[in-house]
Amino acid sequence: MNKRTGLFNSIFLICGLLIAILPSACDCELIKTTRVSGDVLNLYGDDPYTLDPALAGDSTSINYILQIFSGLVTFDNDLEVIADVAESWEVSHDNLIYTFYLRDDVYFHNGDKVKAEDFKYSWERACNLLTESQTASLYLGDILGVDDVLSGYTDTISGVVVTDEYTLQVTLEKPVNYFLEKLSYPVSFVVDEKNVSGDQYWWINPNGTGPFKLWDWKEGSELVLQGNDNYYGNKAKLDYVVYKILSGIEFDMYETGEIDVCGVGYNNIYRVTDTDGEFYSQLFSSPELSLMYICFNCNQPPFDDVNIRRAFAGSIDKTKLVSLVFNDTVIKADGIIPVGMPGYNENLSALPFDIQQSFDLIANSSYRDLSNLPEILVTNGGYGARISTILEAVINEWRVNLGIEIAVRQLDPNQFLYDILTEKNSMFFWGWSADYPHPQNFLEILFSTGSVGNYGEYSNTEVDTLLELAAVEGNEEISTELYRQAEQILVNDAACIPLYFDRNYILVKPYVGGYKLNALGMVKLNEVSIEK
Repeated sequence: MNKRTGLFNSIFLICGLLIAILPSACDCELIKTTRVSGDVLNLYGDDPYTLDPALAGDSTSINYILQIFSGLVTFDNDLEVIADVAESWEVSHDNLIYTFYLRDDVYFHNGDKVKAEDFKYSWERACNLLTESQTASLYLGDILGVDDVLSGYTDTISGVVVTDEYTLQVTLEKPVNYFLEKLSYPVSFVVDEKNVSGDQYWWINPNGTGPFKLWDWKEGSELVLQGNDNYYGNKAKLDYVVYKILSGIEFDMYETGEIDVCGVGYNNIYRVTDTDGEFYSQLFSSPELSLMYICFNCNQPPFDDVNIRRAFAGSIDKTKLVSLVFNDTVIKADGIIPVGMPGYNENLSALPFDIQQSFDLIANSSYRDLSNLPEILVTNGGYGARISTILEAVINEWRVNLGIEIAVRQLDPNQFLYDILTEKNSMFFWGWSADYPHPQNFLEILFSTGSVGNYGEYSNTEVDTLLELAAVEGNEEISTELYRQAEQILVNDAACIPLYFDRNYILVKPYVGGYKLNALGMVKLNEVSIEK
């Protein structure tokens, strides 16, 4: 899941996969002349890049999609897989065949019933070349026959069979132990064929199945969700959710009562964490399964040399960065799997902060000396000369400790998530937030050879083998150990420079009930209420 929002507003967390650039929605706006009334939650927001579940990759878009659409399974607040549109399921003894039994009381927003054939259509449409989804291969690619559709050989996924109106049988290529978790990702959500086939920009008027409908959207101004009275699950307690689109300074708007919830940036962290301050009683803090890191372009000099990667990694004092830049409100990252994620290894052997060792590594590299390195550019999302504080601090570490200057190339932050695959330079400031709580979501997607999520193009056959074994291992302890071995190799190889694991800090007005961010950084708005 790509994330454009998070704890610090000047930093872009990215997870999930990049998609083809879509036209702006400015010519396709919904316009309502009446105002909302009843129980209304006011939030700060940004325009979604798309509301098409097959294409969405950034967290802003996905946050809306999770309210408007739904899939076979979802997560509870403890991130355990639970039934959603699927009432139940059975798994064959060899863990290759999943049989999903759908509820018979699920309706699209227009009143049409949802049936098993709608899921088959939705998945085949997501994998079709014409859809240009780059998330389908990651999250549906374990299903038998998906590769044939992705390659254009056929339009039909052979491993997806509708056995009756409300039963869907899914056969996998191999018995991976994270398949159900993957089905929580939006690319597997059900869409209405009549809605989709009517217009290229059908998602401006989406006919979803979720607890909310899209009621109004004026790009750059306001997006409004309306509670869906026909929702099959826990119906929304709110009549409307109004997102104020980039309508001012978020913290100021919270202070003046224009919005009811506020993400806290590091510029205000001191104010809200003051136990004697006015905001402390409204502060909620929770860990997020996310990693911010420097991603190397491992196929481009000088970072095609492991010694140079290790030298750059070992010349950053991350303890100092976390303390000075973030006032210890985030957790220093020595590895890749975040604290709280299954498989997190507290005994991981980290690359040490050792300046002399960094110079020794450079001397032993193919470049021999810093003067022989080519120009190094780090790509970042931002405007002009203004870069994020953390990236500025990292660059200063290299300047002071290695005596090397690093140039920054800025990309439009609104396009950064979607352009980086083709626009990356020597390295880039990057991040990943969990789509589901499984180490595969970090290690395999980001670092296995040939993965479309492997933006740094790192490749190691030993890592690939360990990840393949871990994916099919039925014993959880053995699987976890295999993932840990792979992670240790990635750290030793300096496949990237892990910087920190994030936390969410939000302010919630006292009259708002049930607003809880889970460890994926998402909230179930149908559980939120206004109590004033």
